[in-house]
Amino acid sequence: MLYPKQEVVAMLLAGGQGSRLGVLTHKIAKPAVPYGGKYRIIDFPLSNCVNSGIEAVGVLTQYQPLVLNEYIGSGQPWDLDSMNSGVRVLSPYQQVNGADWYSGTANAIYQNINYIDRYNPDYVVILSGDHIYKMDYSKMIAFHKEHQADCTIAVIDVPLAEASRFGIMNTNPDGSIYEFEEKPAHPKSTNASMGIYVFSWDKLRKYLIEDEDVEGSEHDFGKNILPRMLEDGQRMFAYEFQGYWKDVGTIDSLWESNMDLLDPNTPLDLSDESWKIYSRNPVVPPQYIADTANVQNSLIADGCNIAGTIDFSVLFSNVVVKPGAVVQDSIIMPGSVIEEGAVVQYAIVSENTVIGKNAVIGMRPEDCEDKDKWGIAVIGDNLHIGQGVKVDPQAMISTDIEGVE
Repeated sequence: MLYPKQEVVAMLLAGGQGSRLGVLTHKIAKPAVPYGGKYRIIDFPLSNCVNSGIEAVGVLTQYQPLVLNEYIGSGQPWDLDSMNSGVRVLSPYQQVNGADWYSGTANAIYQNINYIDRYNPDYVVILSGDHIYKMDYSKMIAFHKEHQADCTIAVIDVPLAEASRFGIMNTNPDGSIYEFEEKPAHPKSTNASMGIYVFSWDKLRKYLIEDEDVEGSEHDFGKNILPRMLEDGQRMFAYEFQGYWKDVGTIDSLWESNMDLLDPNTPLDLSDESWKIYSRNPVVPPQYIADTANVQNSLIADGCNIAGTIDFSVLFSNVVVKPGAVVQDSIIMPGSVIEEGAVVQYAIVSENTVIGKNAVIGMRPEDCEDKDKWGIAVIGDNLHIGQGVKVDPQAMISTDIEGVE
């Protein structure tokens, strides 16, 4: 069945396990991780699609998809719920020749060629589900058209010292790509791939089908599709992005990106009415700040009940901080409770977890004698950390801990 033609279809890769996020992704896919007080990571690419005028969005899920599927639902919060387009969750499914998990980013798109074909698009935008940024994809698509490109890759300038962590695009003066280096030890440029691609669909479709038959291929865009297209002399260009962009695939980067929101000069303005970031949030009462509370430099979501001290922290909806408790430089996710006298410092506490009375979670870096042992402490979801328990920096807690006297 052919649907009304869409010039552009977006495919959002949201199936990653996110193993570097540890206990935060034991039960949910990485794009479903809460962010910024009232969002989940996937809200950013979905909202970018809406704001860019893209009406057909496929979300490819695989690992722990339940929460993500429920969260996306019909797509209504992002205005992606029309009858013939909107957002569609695409999981691996039984085919004539058997069932097969997505075996790579390119294979995930290959398995959904039929979904894309029904819109008969001219262009396909490939997106990752684990980045925080605001971007007008329509400008990148216009750049792609203007340069008559077969593939356009969004790049961002990174410090030379960090370039070896990324796929690097080496370009000619006109922006055309002459070389692609995957995490080079000695990078020649600082044009880092953002994992955002615009393809002319007829060309990408051909390469996806061919790649499926290549023995030993990892069926990956960065490792297989892009190098093959470059080798064949296809027109490939780098699109320079100016603005805030953060890959939040690690504990440190997730913590840093949340803390960035507390900077009054942050380049990521989530209150910008001209480029809204939409999300699905339950209706809850406003936050309550008691007379005993002391709140500074923090983001406090609706539904919170605060009676303790909060400084430079992000608290999600329905968090309770009781009298005498202290939360500093930390992220407290929805529904968690910090009991009387507990201290949470440089930590991430996941959803619906209780930190018991007088427990101490994490440590300030200046108080850690061995700097190599300092880092963000992480407490998993639906746990109970007992009274008086001490959790060290860098700890990753996935089970209840009984209290101590």
